[in-house]
Amino acid sequence: MRALKTAILSAALALGIAGAAQASEGVHIPKQTWAHAGIFGTIDKAAAQRGFQIYKEVCSACHSMRLVPIRTLAGIGFKEDELKGIASGYEVQAGPNDAGEMFMRPGLPADRFPSPFANDQAARASNNGALPPDLSLMAKARVGGEDYLYAFLTGFEEPPADVHVMPGMNYNKVFPGHQVGMPNILQPDGVTFADGTKATVEQQAHDVATFLTFVAEPHLDARKQMGVKVILFLLVLAGLMYAAKRKLWSTLH
Repeated sequence: MRALKTAILSAALALGIAGAAQASEGVHIPKQTWAHAGIFGTIDKAAAQRGFQIYKEVCSACHSMRLVPIRTLAGIGFKEDELKGIASGYEVQAGPNDAGEMFMRPGLPADRFPSPFANDQAARASNNGALPPDLSLMAKARVGGEDYLYAFLTGFEEPPADVHVMPGMNYNKVFPGHQVGMPNILQPDGVTFADGTKATVEQQAHDVATFLTFVAEPHLDARKQMGVKVILFLLVLAGLMYAAKRKLWSTLH
């Protein structure tokens, strides 16, 4: 038994070292242009709505957003009736009822987005052993944020001739180690945008990254607005304090 424990610990340590080495691999992440960048930037609501459409039609088949209430979408322009319509398209577990049993009901805006799988084991079983990560905080969880998300989603390509891709894996030029279980899910015209925007892979990746940036920090715009107000207040206060100091010391000369 002790030998087995030692073997398991050794294997875990080896995997940890390999994982750390893989994560530290230097990969250049190009900077993109974002409407929400900078102190005065705000979330592009049209892009975020398109990003939600891509999440709903493409990403949600594997990825959850378990930390995000459906009503959060009000922050990118969805009205109350639209939120109710979106929520009712999901079924969520509720209960127990009078018989002590759980049951399924249509979703409400206050509900969080349900996971596509009953549990992590079911998710792994449906994805060749890989666990699709939850996307609630993905824009914050990855170094590079939305730039990394864009680079990752547009980084799938044929592997170089000298690279052996393991069975069930896919080559991605920006992913640490370059091999990932997720396939290339974005295809040209893979979705049809209601506003007529052409659904290129690059456009879809940009919109999804914008949407995931919003859900990771729904109060981003409000925080920036408050920051600007605080800075203006401090500037006015500094001016008043300087004027008071000049007035006070002028009588002592």
